[in-house]
Amino acid sequence: MIGRLTGTLLEKHPPQILVDVHGVGYEVDVPMSTFYNLPAVGDKVALYTHFSVREDAQQLFGFLSAKEREVFRTLIRISGVGPRLALSVLSGLNVDELAQAVAMQDGSRLTKIPGVGKKTAERLLLELKGKLADALPTVAGGPAHVAHDALNALMALGYSDKEAAPALKQLPEGLSLEESIRQALKLLAKK
Repeated sequence: MIGRLTGTLLEKHPPQILVDVHGVGYEVDVPMSTFYNLPAVGDKVALYTHFSVREDAQQLFGFLSAKEREVFRTLIRISGVGPRLALSVLSGLNVDELAQAVAMQDGSRLTKIPGVGKKTAERLLLELKGKLADALPTVAGGPAHVAHDALNALMALGYSDKEAAPALKQLPEGLSLEESIRQALKLLAKK
C-alpha cells in the first residue's frame, strides 16, 4: 500500500516520528537503529515503509534501508512475533548483528532485548535459520562461510563481533580462512 515516504521530518519522539509529505503528516514507528540515523528535524528524509492493518489499528513502520524492512517483514511472519516485538528486535540488534546471532545460534544475545524471553529467542533462531544468510558480513566478496568462520575465530580470541565484523569487511577478495584471520588481526592490532 504505502511502500516509501519522502518528506520533511517534523517531529522525533522515539519510537515515533512525524513526516510531512506535501502537507500530510504521517506518523511512522521506527526501530531505534533507524531513529539514531535520522537527519535533524526540518530536514528531508526518505523511508521504506511497511503498512500494517489490523481490526483495531492501522500502523505505518519506517526503515532507512530496504534490507531492514525485509528483515522486519521476515520477523512478523514468525508465529508469536508482532510488529512491536519485531521493532524491539531491530532496535536491540541491527540487521548484521541479528544475522550473526542467528548464524551462531546465540540465543543469549536475543534474550537481552526487552520482550524476548528464552522461548521466543529459541523460536526466532529456529525460524530465521538460513533466512538471513545474505545479511552476514562477507570478506569483500568472498564466501559467507569464510567470513563466518573468521568471525567465530576472532570472537574466540576475545574480540567482540562489533570489533571483528568491520575488520573483516575491510579485507581484499579471495582470501583463505587463515589469511582472513591473520589480516583481520593485523587491522585490529592497529586500533
